[in-house]
Amino acid sequence: MKKIIVEPTFWEIFPEAQINVLVAKGVDNHRLEEKDADFADLLNNAAKEARSFVTEEPFSQNPVVAEWREALTKFKTKKGARSSIEAMLKRANQDRTFSPINPLVDMYNSVSLKHAVPCGGEDIQTISGDLRLGKAEGGEPFLPLGAEKDAPALPGEIMYYDQDGAVCRCLNWREAQRTMLTEDTTDAVLVIESINKEQAGRADQAIQELKTLIDTYLGIDSSVATLTESDPSYEL
Repeated sequence: MKKIIVEPTFWEIFPEAQINVLVAKGVDNHRLEEKDADFADLLNNAAKEARSFVTEEPFSQNPVVAEWREALTKFKTKKGARSSIEAMLKRANQDRTFSPINPLVDMYNSVSLKHAVPCGGEDIQTISGDLRLGKAEGGEPFLPLGAEKDAPALPGEIMYYDQDGAVCRCLNWREAQRTMLTEDTTDAVLVIESINKEQAGRADQAIQELKTLIDTYLGIDSSVATLTESDPSYEL
């Protein structure tokens, strides 16, 4: 069986971190036009709540943004890389509208916004072997979402990867096309990263809310786990 494994190289840098994991199997992730309004409301109501996390000026001084920028200084990153939650909060702060993509992505984006935590997901069927979070050797192939050119990982970069290359670079910055969640996804793994206890509290709330949303909308019974340095793996 495939597993998600967080390696010692990650815990060496982030000893207080935790990774909340949700595994959803046997889902129908197709986007239905009659449900678009529901998902748009879910996303844009969450975006309104997200603004409570970005009350400081300049934007970079808001604690969530500052904490993740500091985290990304602890390992080698591509210039300009930012946490996914910074990008989400920036869009919310600019009053930009969030549009539905597909049910799993819409639901994880909504809890990401509401709780100000980075959240991402991958299609388990497209993962080659185990999904690992750890330090890159450098050169692992990576085709980002929306790109046509390979953008290989840097030596020492913290990333999710499998036997075929990088899956999500710079911890939670950018995802690969080959493992992304699509309407054809039937088995998914969703993750929320936190690097301190305050973030972990929000992440715990977010993963439970995400489970409720997914189980209700998709009619399944998803499973959740919390990965720590002492318990760093979970079966997918």
